[in-house]
Amino acid sequence: MLAAILIICGSATVLTACKKSSVNANPVAAVQSSELIRTSQSWDGVELPDYLQGRPELVAVKYEFPAGQKLGWHHHPVMNYGILVQGELTIIGRDGKEKTVHEGEAVVEMVNTIHHGENRGTKPVILYMFYLSQKDMPLAVQHPEIPLD
Repeated sequence: MLAAILIICGSATVLTACKKSSVNANPVAAVQSSELIRTSQSWDGVELPDYLQGRPELVAVKYEFPAGQKLGWHHHPVMNYGILVQGELTIIGRDGKEKTVHEGEAVVEMVNTIHHGENRGTKPVILYMFYLSQKDMPLAVQHPEIPLD
């Protein structure tokens, strides 16, 4: 960075004046990373299945759930995980086990296990989900025959 200042300012004599300029007042922030999750299990502790055979299709979906919204019972035939960026989402398994995902948290969904989600909070949920799928596979299979409580 000193070499760049010398080139911009022209000489070491002017360097003292350049150090006080806005060029150095706001240095570029370094890129930071934080691992949110690393697991081989879904949120309920069940081991994830082996990868599918064949060419993968990666799918990213943004979901928005209004406050008070309940999703119907469904299951995912493919692995998926996501980041909840706003609100709180409660996921409920048929066995009654629950997980509430909070703003900023990552979640790994159940695979081939029927469950549903509810926004019990007061603000909309915004959730980004990432699916490890294959062409023409559904991301979720709905179960309308199972009534919500």
